[in-house]
Amino acid sequence: MTRLRCSTLEATLVFLSVAHFAAALKCVCQLCANNTCETGADGACWNSVMLINGREEAVKSCLSPSEMKGQVFCYSSRNVSKRSCCFTDFCNNETLHLHPERPPEDSGWGRLELAAIILVPSCLLCVGIVLGVCVVQGQRCAHSKAHKQDVEEPLDDQSLMAPEKCLKELIYDMSTSGSGSGLPLLVQRTIARTIVLQESIGKGRFGEVWRGKWRGEDVAVKIFSSRDERSWFREAEIYQTIMLRHENILGFIAADNKDNGSWTQLWLVSEYHEHGSLFDYLNRHAVSVDGMLVLALSIASGLAHLHMEIIGTQGKPAIAHRDIKSKNILVKKNGSAVIADLGLAVKHDSITNTIDIPSNLRVGTKRYMAPEILDDTINMNSFESFKRADIYSLGLVFWELARRCSVSGIHEDFQLPYYDMVPSDPSIEDMRKVVCDQKLRPNIPNQWQSSEVLRVIGKVIRECWYSNAAARLTALRVKKTISQVTVVKDVKD
Repeated sequence: MTRLRCSTLEATLVFLSVAHFAAALKCVCQLCANNTCETGADGACWNSVMLINGREEAVKSCLSPSEMKGQVFCYSSRNVSKRSCCFTDFCNNETLHLHPERPPEDSGWGRLELAAIILVPSCLLCVGIVLGVCVVQGQRCAHSKAHKQDVEEPLDDQSLMAPEKCLKELIYDMSTSGSGSGLPLLVQRTIARTIVLQESIGKGRFGEVWRGKWRGEDVAVKIFSSRDERSWFREAEIYQTIMLRHENILGFIAADNKDNGSWTQLWLVSEYHEHGSLFDYLNRHAVSVDGMLVLALSIASGLAHLHMEIIGTQGKPAIAHRDIKSKNILVKKNGSAVIADLGLAVKHDSITNTIDIPSNLRVGTKRYMAPEILDDTINMNSFESFKRADIYSLGLVFWELARRCSVSGIHEDFQLPYYDMVPSDPSIEDMRKVVCDQKLRPNIPNQWQSSEVLRVIGKVIRECWYSNAAARLTALRVKKTISQVTVVKDVKD
């Protein structure tokens, strides 16, 4: 009888051990319900402390298994921030400090102190001898390196990346041979640290955007200050989502931190597009009907890819942008567009039906906010709500674009949505009165009725900015409708 009980107890313990091993990893999360979040068994708990205005500010959260593949997020900056990842339940339940306090000194000499007094000078002497040998050996290695390449030398820029390869080839190799979640960390750091900044091309709430050069090619470098580490972390995390890469989403290249001991810059390196944002482009140029269709179709295609979930081991979660506007869309040399600035994006886990909402304090752009955001009726627990808010913003962007479409030489001046209804820097209350209370929308000019293409675009715009979020089109439906208009126009031409 005793043996039977022991066997039963052992089986129970084995079962509990297996169950615990297979269970999700639980972590402390400051901004989550019950201060707890869960991630997969291959994920990690994340702990961070950063120096903001001279004060240390801690962040604790979860990293999903896919986010762990990016590898950037567990690396620390010196003096200004410290980050660490751990892999057991609630292992991040400690507060990191940049400068740990020293323990109080004892008035007497203990055995450890006496041992240290004796051993430290001896150790320093040994270290000095070893360093001397290393210096001599290093000079010999440097001399021999000038004559031949030693196959045992550490990887440098040339051995990590073939010198003849350009960025497009590196990104293509990454997209076709791996998970599609980003270049390896070592390659990212190598690229970022060999970029030469050329000129500042823009400023925003997050910091600055620079044009840089890497191996003679132009790249865009978005520079965050250390106080915006959360925004940098979030955007790098989203860009490295598996299978995110798409011709109509800004091409991510690298994320890295630049630390000189007194300050830290957080870099996000991406493809450079000389035309700049759609906002800048439409201010400078009117567009033809064909040009408008190319831009509209590419924007809808990029948003449809973001919103779409790809099922599979190398799948992609559905993502909502949450800050669609003409300044966050860039125009490529071929006249198509890419969606940029994913720092506010949210991801949806369809298995657990949870929404990964970023912990940074930024909000979207008030002028482009959907009615349900302005009046605070949006259901934050429904991922569909975030996608529908994106569609409302998309309708406003299409309105900006269609106004600049030239038909028979006639087009409107560029204006922002609601330019004639709210101040130049509207408040939430200004927008709520116009959009929610008065239910007004930007005016659609009568001359659009004279063009079949503009008439269809106008109909799409109206169906994107309905007050009833559930009645709005999906990004895929917008894409298909514009594709059909393009085909019909090509046939007629």
